[in-house]
Amino acid sequence: MAKGNSKLNEAKVAKNDEFYTQYDDIQNEINAYIEYNPDVFRDKVVLLPCDDPEWSNFTKFFVNNFKAFGLKKLISTSYAVESKHYKDGYQPSLFETSAPQYDEDKTRTHGKIFVLEKDINDDGVIDVNDLQWDYLEGTGDFMSDEVKALRDQSDIIVTNEPFSLFLEFLGWIMEAGKKFLIIANKLSTGCRDVFPLIRDNKIWSGKRDWGGGMWFVTTNDEDVDKVIDGQKMKNVASIWLTNLEHGKRHEPISLMTMADNIRFSKHKEIREKGYRKYDNYEAIDVPYVDAIPSDYDGLMGVPVSFFNRYCPEQFEIVTQGEGQQYFTPTKYYEYFLDGRTGRPSNAKRDYQLYIQDEDGDYMTPYGYRVNKASKRIIIRKKQ
Repeated sequence: MAKGNSKLNEAKVAKNDEFYTQYDDIQNEINAYIEYNPDVFRDKVVLLPCDDPEWSNFTKFFVNNFKAFGLKKLISTSYAVESKHYKDGYQPSLFETSAPQYDEDKTRTHGKIFVLEKDINDDGVIDVNDLQWDYLEGTGDFMSDEVKALRDQSDIIVTNEPFSLFLEFLGWIMEAGKKFLIIANKLSTGCRDVFPLIRDNKIWSGKRDWGGGMWFVTTNDEDVDKVIDGQKMKNVASIWLTNLEHGKRHEPISLMTMADNIRFSKHKEIREKGYRKYDNYEAIDVPYVDAIPSDYDGLMGVPVSFFNRYCPEQFEIVTQGEGQQYFTPTKYYEYFLDGRTGRPSNAKRDYQLYIQDEDGDYMTPYGYRVNKASKRIIIRKKQ
């Protein structure tokens, strides 16, 4: 997959690109898939790549639920310390140093693999005491042949991969045709290699609501938003992406008619201005997901947060409202003037949505003002 959105790759030069997911967040999300299909993990091999098995809550969660979920096998791998962006303060765990295979050099230069498959100590239960580990031959890079082989033998991939590697990681999953549940930056949904997968119902939003971001444990003392119960926490605009079915995905959005929205909507903008048409595209602008009119059959531009409420039985995703790859306007602007000074503006952007507005920032060649619309997804109601 291509790199896509440059903002998504800013973390590549950041000091710390790794955040640890809270146990409750993992449990709340995965419970939604179990509720929809109790056998979703039964007799499956689950792979947790890009993990830190000794510290990760993903490994802990699946170990704790190995029997309840009916797993066939659990595999968890980690990156070598020396291959990470953030290496300060590393200390091998007591779990590792007390094992006979502990190697003082390999602990920094090699990734590790943890496997849970059977009751090896014959105590009648499969639990953390049956977890076996060793060093990988390489660093644990998911693009290595070693980890690709683990991918190919797995059924479901679950992880919180480094955000800087998200596009490459998603491509790595999709090329193998695997089921997955991963965490991603919200911006990722608009990337040129991600949006078509959402549009074509090959991947979709997880169960968790998009509002407020997610809180992660961070090891970087210089990038802490708050401390909770002694743990350094960072809030990141993150979402779950998956191709596993869950009930929320098939819940239609409860909506009012256009007339009722204009009369009763909680949004002042809808009550006062109604639904404005784009100046350069045959669609209406709907600035709030809960204001989508239930009785409108034409094209509508909705916020990106629509993905979180998208029900494929209720709506069809048509395209994005910007970008030459997706968006063909009905009108091209040869130039803009600054709406306030009347001077030529360098804001010419043909492949974006604009709305006529008497207070608009830009003056069109046709003598009226427009404002650039916020980023929109173009949808229509299923007939």
